[in-house]
Amino acid sequence: MGLGVRALSFTYVAHALAVVAAAMVLVWCIHFRGGLAFEATNKNLIFNLHPVLMLIGFIILGSEAIMIYKVLPTLNHDTTKLIHLILHTIALVLGAFGIYCAFKNHNESGIANLYSLHSWLGIGTISLYGIQWIFGFIAFFFPGAAPNVRKGVLPWHVLFGIFVYILALATAQLGFLEKLTFLESSGLDKYGAEAFLVNFTALVVVLFGASVVVAAVAPARLEEPQGYAPIPEN
Repeated sequence: MGLGVRALSFTYVAHALAVVAAAMVLVWCIHFRGGLAFEATNKNLIFNLHPVLMLIGFIILGSEAIMIYKVLPTLNHDTTKLIHLILHTIALVLGAFGIYCAFKNHNESGIANLYSLHSWLGIGTISLYGIQWIFGFIAFFFPGAAPNVRKGVLPWHVLFGIFVYILALATAQLGFLEKLTFLESSGLDKYGAEAFLVNFTALVVVLFGASVVVAAVAPARLEEPQGYAPIPEN
């Protein structure tokens, strides 16, 4: 049964929430946490790159890649597919760099790596994202599978992509929780402005992710079935 609304409506909501989430994480890391730096005596500034890159570079750009077919439903299919690929490529690179920044912070601060559920899911998510990228590139871009094969694997590509995306959202929520718990254990006021900002940022990310998922599964036009437009035979 259809949702009764076009996907485009949800993309508007998603874009508005993306702007809010990006602004909130920047305010947190720059105003409350002291700024961003790749090399610094204060190693916390290196870590601050991690949430910024993972949210804006990985999740938000990855969301744009997912929604592009619904944002520009009338655009030439090959052009849309190329934009989809490029956005996912940028998201993957920035996500990998964001994870590297977390390792760099830990190594230079003498903190152990990969001891939390957040870190385990993070490595798993970026690995699955990379596998999805490779599969999509080979099957749909170069060298490209036969049209009937692409039609058969497309639903699985979409399903697996949404699964990885939801996993990325869940990992982000664990990251917000983990960092805020550490800060509060170190004396941060549990009812202070920074604590509320982090919690509300996490809530906005949840709403943003929900909007993206609905946009991905809702029809581009009401008369069309749910899902992406079928791949042409030639």
